[in-house]
Amino acid sequence: MPEYQVRITKTAQKQLDKIPSQIAGRLFDLIQSLATNPRPHGCKKLKGRDGFRIRKGDFRIIYDVIDNLLIVEVIAIGDRKDIYD
Repeated sequence: MPEYQVRITKTAQKQLDKIPSQIAGRLFDLIQSLATNPRPHGCKKLKGRDGFRIRKGDFRIIYDVIDNLLIVEVIAIGDRKDIYD
């Protein structure tokens, strides 16, 4: 299976920077794992907007998969109560 390139948007990077470092580290590991499996078990296709989401505790990572270019683009990272606004 080909390796995807993971990109984090500036907005998502700012959101990740605001999260406590212990949690952010685990989220970053999860984001990096999308390179080998962009649609892991438990990911959901979003309704009402493009992309997918994965959960880690109370946090959500919203991302897009561009299969023809082998790119995973992380759009947003945040607490579940804030992420869908």
